[in-house]
Amino acid sequence: MNYGGLFDPDQKIERIQYLEEKMQQPNFWDNKKESETIINELNLIKNQMGQVEGLKTKITNNMEILNTLKLEEDQEMLQLMEEESNEIKEVLEQCEINLLLSGPYDALGAILELHSGAGGTEACDWNNMLFRMYTRWCEKKNYKVEVIDEQPGEEAGMKSITMLVKGMYAYGYLKCEKGVHRLVRISPFDSGARRHTSFASLNVTPLFENNNIDIEIKESDLRIDVYRSSGCGGQGVNTTDSAVRITHLPTKIVVTCQNERSQIQNKEKAMEVLKNKLYQLELEKQERELKNISGDTMDINFGSQIRSYVMHPYSLVKDHRTNTETAQVSKVLDGDIDLFINDNLKKGSNHV
Repeated sequence: MNYGGLFDPDQKIERIQYLEEKMQQPNFWDNKKESETIINELNLIKNQMGQVEGLKTKITNNMEILNTLKLEEDQEMLQLMEEESNEIKEVLEQCEINLLLSGPYDALGAILELHSGAGGTEACDWNNMLFRMYTRWCEKKNYKVEVIDEQPGEEAGMKSITMLVKGMYAYGYLKCEKGVHRLVRISPFDSGARRHTSFASLNVTPLFENNNIDIEIKESDLRIDVYRSSGCGGQGVNTTDSAVRITHLPTKIVVTCQNERSQIQNKEKAMEVLKNKLYQLELEKQERELKNISGDTMDINFGSQIRSYVMHPYSLVKDHRTNTETAQVSKVLDGDIDLFINDNLKKGSNHV
């Protein structure tokens, strides 16, 4: 079996055998998180193998048909061959993207943090629109999304949202989405129907498994504050101080969590995110090439955006790093962002 290129079937077959052996162990389900990770990886590799096998079969069959058509022309068969060649091209492009997800942390889940920037209520609403966009994209990828903290805007939308995205290669795909996103539209909050520009930023961090994080956090380095969780009113309002804010004093990293049922659960989730962030900092100290994970902090305003979403006076979404663009703004805001993600992966953008 020879696939050529960067695809190494022998290595993948060995990995499948290794994962299947782990699944046969009697204590496999003792750690649910680890078990789910193994199952997801196994399914992913099997899908990749099946995809490549299917391509190989299709291409072989098509070559045989083409040789036949050289002897006897058949217009209907030629049209069918053209349609199938387009399908093969799409699958090959996806295979190419999969091969590009080879970074040391690309296979991990991701922590996404959205923050509103310049624009007031407009920016908070835009932040909420981005949250919806990424949530829809995750649904299409069958990724699990868990919101652990959200700070509502004063009038509408969200000032900030933190969520965990769990699934194979979530970080690999989403790392290029990090940066400032700019929206231009007629404001629904402006009685004069004037055009407004809003900004929001996205930060993306690898979601390391806790059992893989070897880092010690001293209690004396932490300031833990508890407060009442924010809500929308009615029965949803939390009447106890269950929300938790943890400040790591040496690094000034602040993590909050308020969406779990109890203060203990919120503290555990906040500590999990804090460990990820501190582990990330430690890796950056050890390996200079990991600078791409943290990137440079940018102001959330004019001139700093990685992508613009224009809804007025024309329709256009443009990525300023790759110059990839589309007029289908509604589709993009509904989670159809693979065009931008794939082009950033192909062109190896250094701005993420």
